[in-house]
Order: sequence, then C-alpha cells, then structure tokens
Amino acid sequence: MSDAINVDALSDGGRAALERLILSLADSKRLMGIRYSDWILGSPSVETGIATSSMTQDEWGHARLLYAMLKQLDIDPVPIEHDRTAEAYANLSALDEPFEDWAALVASMVIVDGALSVALDAFSEGAFAPARQRVPKMLAEERFHVSLGVAWFRRLAAASEEARALLRAATDRQLPAALVWLAADDESSRELVELGVMPPPESLTTAFRASVRDVLAEGDADVNAYFDAAGPASDWDSTRGRAPGQPDADSVDRARGAKNRALFVE
Repeated sequence: MSDAINVDALSDGGRAALERLILSLADSKRLMGIRYSDWILGSPSVETGIATSSMTQDEWGHARLLYAMLKQLDIDPVPIEHDRTAEAYANLSALDEPFEDWAALVASMVIVDGALSVALDAFSEGAFAPARQRVPKMLAEERFHVSLGVAWFRRLAAASEEARALLRAATDRQLPAALVWLAADDESSRELVELGVMPPPESLTTAFRASVRDVLAEGDADVNAYFDAAGPASDWDSTRGRAPGQPDADSVDRARGAKNRALFVE
C-alpha cells in the first residue's frame, strides 16, 4: 500500500486527475443504479426484482460516498450531483443507454459492474486516504452484485440458443467499452500512477480479464480475442476520462433529481 498523498500539495495536474477519477467512478455508479432500477419491475421473478432494488440502493449509496470525496479537493459535490448536464458526465460509456433486455442487464453485472469493482479495488489500495477508508465497504457489497450476475449469466447461457445470442450481443457491446475505460493511458492516468493513487492500466486489465474470462466463455465469448483486439481509443475524451458521447437525457434527469427539484433537501 502506498503512503498517503498530501492532497494540499498536489499539482494542478494531480488534482485534475484525481477529480476525473472520482467523477468517473461516481458517475458510473450513479448510472449503474439507474440501469438496475429500470428492471426492478421487469425482472424474471419477484425475488430477482427485490435483489435488483437492493443493488440500485447500493449503487446510489456508493455514488454519494464517491461524490463526497470531492470535498477533499475543495469541490462542493452538491452541484456536481444535481446541476451538471449530460455532456459533463464522466461515466463508463456502456451505461449511456438503457439496457434493452434482461440478458443485457445480466451481462452488465458481470462486465460493467465487474470493471468498476476492479477499478475500485485498485483505488482502495492506493495513496488516496478517503478511498482506503470508504471503498472496502463498497467492494463487500459489490461481491453480491457480481455473484448474482455470474449465477444469472450461467443460467441464461444454459437456457437456450436465443438466450446465449442475447448474452453474446450484450458482451459485444459492453466488453470493448469496459476495456477501453480500464486501459486508458493518457496524461491523467499516468499522473495517478505516479502519485500511487492507481496502478498502471495493464494491471487493471489483467485483473479484469481473470475475473470475467471463465463466465463469459459460457456465453460463447472468446474473451482472449476481445482482449487481444483491444487497443487505445483513437477518440478518447481525456477531459472526462471516457469515450465520446453522453448518457441519455431522461437518465440524467433522474440522476439529478430534476423532476423533484422543488422538493430537494440536502
């Protein structure tokens, strides 16, 4: 574990890199919660709907804890949570649009939530003290998300050719986005490595590959081929730390609480 950094002594570049990382994780958690919430009433069973509701609450709680870390950089998290437009969101791009079927949500539990867990695990072992203190509890809750995703992925993969085809289609969309996000090697990511806040990108992708390889193979995905084909994004948005694009407007309105703004109490 790296020695804790002195946030007050960070360079402008170091502060910007840390802010970008926190926003990327927090925005992804907030949007992951939205995507889970979409399926509370559309899950295959009442029990699964209850589990999805629980995961929604977990993700929103994780997002709030991450946004609160911005206070360490003298940034007020309230306008960050409630006033930004969709163009400013730094979430993993696989979360930009609602998942069109249950198989896509299941795949996201393994791929998208799995990628976030790998990044959070690394963040919890780095030199930013608030992450050391707060992220381990998130990871304990994330283990339930991943275990449910793995169980459902295997169930669907064994169910029918149609179910496997839906899983493969979701994997084709989500896995490249997760790899690009984890493997980003730009000025900010290198700054975080130098500070000891995060490990090199190849360490993240190696851990992620090990975590998803076996289960995705059950859905007919050649994970090695995905990883071998992965490369740096030619159109990477280094300001937000994500692929170009933005989440859909309705999801951002929900994330910001825009429809209930008159009732907002902080």
